[in-house]
Formats: sequence, structure tokens, C-alpha cells
Amino acid sequence: MKTNEPSAAPLLCCPVCRGALRVCGGALVCPKGHSFDRAASGYVNLLTADRRHAKAPGDSREMVAARRRALESGVYAPFADALAQLALEVTAGVGTPAVLDAGCGEGYYTARVAQAFRQARRPARIAAYDISKEAVKAAARRDKTIEWAVAGSFAIPARDASFHCVLNVFSPMVPHEFARVLRKGGALVYAVPGPRHLYGLKQVLYERPYENETRDVAYEGFRFARRVPVRAQAVLEGALLQDVFAMTPYYWKTPRAGAQRLAATPRLESELAFDFLVYERI
Repeated sequence: MKTNEPSAAPLLCCPVCRGALRVCGGALVCPKGHSFDRAASGYVNLLTADRRHAKAPGDSREMVAARRRALESGVYAPFADALAQLALEVTAGVGTPAVLDAGCGEGYYTARVAQAFRQARRPARIAAYDISKEAVKAAARRDKTIEWAVAGSFAIPARDASFHCVLNVFSPMVPHEFARVLRKGGALVYAVPGPRHLYGLKQVLYERPYENETRDVAYEGFRFARRVPVRAQAVLEGALLQDVFAMTPYYWKTPRAGAQRLAATPRLESELAFDFLVYERI
């Protein structure tokens, strides 16, 4: 598994015994002999059978493709840039920070963070995982300096206190696991939708569109540091509109009538809104 420091041992660990992994030919192996093959593209599957609650958990190939098209359109670029800047800020003063993207999807945000560290001429080691094998397969094509893995947040294959920063963009929040893998003083950057995120889309989908709730939630093991709101306006039309819809939870929750209205809508304008919640590990 290639990293910014090719000779370094992998950041991620054995999901069975949490032993350190080492590269052995085309596999990662722990001291107890648990072995995990690396795919040709470089990712490794660390999701054990007892944690796989479906034949193919997570996003399907079609959903991953839709998300990739939507993100590569650039419509979410302001949020990727803001996340990258936050990753630089919260790891300032750390020689070579270890950064984990929890629920990385197809790797758009992770790759932007890695690029920001390179542009800043700051060495960093970055690992990322998602429960969707299809998503990680796509992510592994983006950046070979990142450790990519299939895994889940409820049993992160990482040793205690092994990361300086954990990133989470619209993925499940599992505070006890994030606290476990973060070093004291480390940062959790958690992206949540702002009040009017995709409100223009909701106005088409629902008879009574609603704003998202804004809360500063306290989590054991963390101190809430700050909220960083990022806002943008977007014009969504044609295939891009359908791709953005497919990458949201609304795709599964919307009544058929709402989906039909959207299919008949050629163009709409909407606010896009992320709030980045920054927590310090205490």
C-alpha cells in the first residue's frame, strides 16, 4: 500500500486482532498471520465477514458513478477546498500528521485533502475507508499516496491513538470509535448539511420542504471547538440534477410523485450548505 512515506508501515491495522500490518508481496499480513490481499488498484478489503451485514454493503456501482460525476462537475468544490484548509489548520504544528477519512466514498474529498498537503509542502500520511467496495475501487484510482480500504466506522481497523485528525463528510457518526483512534489533542472534522442545503431540490421533491436542524452536539471524549459554515449557490440541470439527487438520502426517501416531479424538472437553482463541526479530542 503506497503512502507519502513508501517505507512506512501501513496506518491501518489488522481488523481481527488489531496487530500492525506489514506489506508482504501482494498482501498485508499481521504478526498473527492474518492476511489481506491488495487489489491491483492498491486498496485492501479489511471488512471482515462478521461486519458485512449485506452481500454488497454500501453504495452500488451506479450510485458511486453518479456521485463521481456530480462531484467532478465542480459543484461541490468550495466544500472540498474548505475541508482541505481545515485539515491543514487542525494539524498545524504536527510534523507528519496522520489523517483518516472515515466513510470516504469515491475519494473526492480525500484526494483534495492530500493535494492540499502536497501544495503546502507538508508531509502527511492519509488513510481512508468506506464500507462500499465499489466506492473504494473508484477511490483507489484517484491518488496512490493514500491508503484505501474497505471497512466500516463501527469497527475501524486502526490502533488506539494512531491519528491526529479524523474527517467525516456526511457519513455515520461513531464518536466512541473516532475518540479511540484519535490522539489526545487531535481533531475530528465532521461535515453536516447546513439548514438550507439543497433546499431548491427539496422544493421540487416534497409538498412541504423543510430546513435541516442546526445543533452543536456534545460527544463523550470530545470538546466542541467551532462551527465553520460554507455556502454556495448552484444551478443544477439535466444529467447533473439527476446525479446530485442520486447521491443524496432523498433518493431513497422521496415518494414516487416527488421523484416524478424532479424527472420533469429540467433545471433548478439551490443553495448548497455544509457546516464543518470541529471537535478536539480530550
